[in-house]
Amino acid sequence: MSVEIIPVTGLPEFGVADDLPAILSRVLSGIGVRSRDVIAVTQKVVSKVEDRVVREADGGKEAWVRRESVRVLAQRGDLVIAETRHGFICANAGVDASNVPEGMLALLPEDPDASADAIRKRILARCNAKVGVVITDTFGRPWREGVTNVAIGCSGIPALVDLRGTRDANGRLLDATVVAFADEVAAASGLVMGKSDGVPAAIIRGLKPAGPEGRSTDLVRAPGEDLFRESPLGAISGRRTIRTFGGDAVPREAIEEAVRAACTAPAPHHTQPWTFVALRPGPGRERLLAAMERAWRLDLQGDGLDPGTVEGRIARSKALLGSAPWLVIPAIRLAGAHPYPDPERLGAERQMFLLSAGAAIENFLLAIHAQGLGGAWVSSTLFCKEETRHALGLQDEWMPMGAIAVGTPGGERPPQRAPLRLDAFLRVIDN
Repeated sequence: MSVEIIPVTGLPEFGVADDLPAILSRVLSGIGVRSRDVIAVTQKVVSKVEDRVVREADGGKEAWVRRESVRVLAQRGDLVIAETRHGFICANAGVDASNVPEGMLALLPEDPDASADAIRKRILARCNAKVGVVITDTFGRPWREGVTNVAIGCSGIPALVDLRGTRDANGRLLDATVVAFADEVAAASGLVMGKSDGVPAAIIRGLKPAGPEGRSTDLVRAPGEDLFRESPLGAISGRRTIRTFGGDAVPREAIEEAVRAACTAPAPHHTQPWTFVALRPGPGRERLLAAMERAWRLDLQGDGLDPGTVEGRIARSKALLGSAPWLVIPAIRLAGAHPYPDPERLGAERQMFLLSAGAAIENFLLAIHAQGLGGAWVSSTLFCKEETRHALGLQDEWMPMGAIAVGTPGGERPPQRAPLRLDAFLRVIDN
């Protein structure tokens, strides 16, 4: 198979409300477009005609990046690596100032797959050619320098070509190879559509794709399969308390990894004063929740709360702790603490151990989040330590430190946190 890449020249400078499919079809007709050709079109011209070019002065580039992002993965200076609403991970959420007038910014199209589909259908109607269409943009790549064209919109061709179950040239069975076909087409088109060439479209001819038609969203890796979903710093700031869980199973290995991370927390006197009891749904968890409920009821009634408030609080706690695929009870002991005779120093020693428990719990939650899972720490067992120890078979030296519900996040994704006003939390002394 040989492939030909033909730059589409003679296209005008596009602006808002221009009929891109009609103009492109007319030029392609003059070139002699054929069925089975794939037409690559740059994101920039699609954004221009779809009124996705905005004034930088309306809040500044940083504000537009924030509006276009659903999640920030990493940031260094002015560079933000963010997830867009489409699911793309890219620099500055695709907000770009190249090839637009001074003082303007181009945003990604609202629905690039729909844009590609509309272009493809118009070319079919005007040129009688069954083509594929990809809308391209230049993305960087982790671990590699430079940018390359990728497909952010796709119509009429496979986005992915699954070769699993077929054999290679030596007859070996392929068990993991899935080719990002639309991205390969987009990358090829970039050879004739440089940013300074003024060529916003190309024909890729000679391809023989095998497989069903796809969409660019097929190329977005599912969160549960993404081993590199966030940077370490992004994972810390991006962790949220998740109180609604989906029905997906959580492997034991995920809990084990979180406990390993928890046990790296700082602790006094070279101790490791923690333990974690992990409960799946079953009789053991039911015994614990029943014991906790009895203790909560007595405690809340002792606070003088009315019965409705008491029962409401208990029901909410049980719903959270009972619905999670895993319920993890962290506990700490003071073994290894120095027996100071001074009450003040003895109290400080106890506080150091309690602080280490908090650090271990935070490490656990961060490790859960880093694996694409959700977690919620609640203080429940702090108010029924004896009952918790008895239900879990823990010795009296162990102090339960709340409970952590773990599962796959359910419901809507929590909104991004508002930017933090550091002056309210940070004071720097330099003299």
